[in-house]
Amino acid sequence: MTAPIPHSASRPAPATTGPEPAAPDDRPEGRPARQPSCGSAVPLGTGELAAEITVQLSRRLSRVRLHGFRPQPPAPTLVAVAHGSRDPRALPAVRALLDRVRALRPGLPVRLGHVELNRPLLSDTLAELRGEAVLVPLLFGRGYHVTHDLPAALAAAPHLTGRIATPLGPHTLLAEALHGRLLEAGFPPDPGPRTAVVLAAAGSRSPQSAQDTARIAQLLSARLGGLPVQPAFAHSAPAAPAGDSPSGGAPPTVADAVRALTARGHDHLAVAACFTAPGRFATRCADAAPGLAAAPLGDHPALARLVLHRYDQALLARTGSDSERTRAATVAV
Repeated sequence: MTAPIPHSASRPAPATTGPEPAAPDDRPEGRPARQPSCGSAVPLGTGELAAEITVQLSRRLSRVRLHGFRPQPPAPTLVAVAHGSRDPRALPAVRALLDRVRALRPGLPVRLGHVELNRPLLSDTLAELRGEAVLVPLLFGRGYHVTHDLPAALAAAPHLTGRIATPLGPHTLLAEALHGRLLEAGFPPDPGPRTAVVLAAAGSRSPQSAQDTARIAQLLSARLGGLPVQPAFAHSAPAAPAGDSPSGGAPPTVADAVRALTARGHDHLAVAACFTAPGRFATRCADAAPGLAAAPLGDHPALARLVLHRYDQALLARTGSDSERTRAATVAV
């Protein structure tokens, strides 16, 4: 019989929704940025140090002024692209993340756009912008939204010079954020050999997305000292075409992963939520947990650093002066 880790204490309290901030920076004029909800800073690991070096290098290069050269143009707008949700807690969670991003990079223009369900929609945000923009998907793999919806949104905004950054996963900073949320939910800092984790993600028909989720699970396992981490999905998406699916069939649900780990002798199980904000899928995965279920990532400090890291990667990857190449590029790591 599975010995559950206490479930109720791990559930995040519903966030309250407030008035939607106004353009151009998603807050009313003169209103200070909301302070991040987490307290102390998170120490940098090896992977995080590399990301922080990228951030600092980009910031210092932007300040370089050589005699006889024109001043640098304004920094491209960071457009964070969230999926959107009918859950009233989702929008405040995403806005809290962007407030933390702004606090880490004062002066950087940061805007929000949703693929669906919430305002502002991505198309509306892009219509209001001018100049350059970098779309940073608040998504964790190369699914349909990243490979099709975001390029289509840029193509429909010919007045912009835009780029699409790599999604947030896989990366060691993401593993750090997942680990942090597990600890906050009561996950033991020194788990025993019968403990294992289910990594819950949204799910996609894309084989690349499944590969990305599997890689995130590997990185989280390494962060947990080699503890087993089984990737799973909020719903069993239709199987990919023959030969395309790395698993040879439909991806496992959280319930499937729980049964598989239990059969291997792991009766202390926790679910890590690979979601930016609360929503239908995150709730479904938490409800399927036999015990502890971590909260969505929200404004975790490591996730905010990762958003800026993806933005900086997109800018540092620019070469030459071919504006059409710059408009259409999707940055890879």
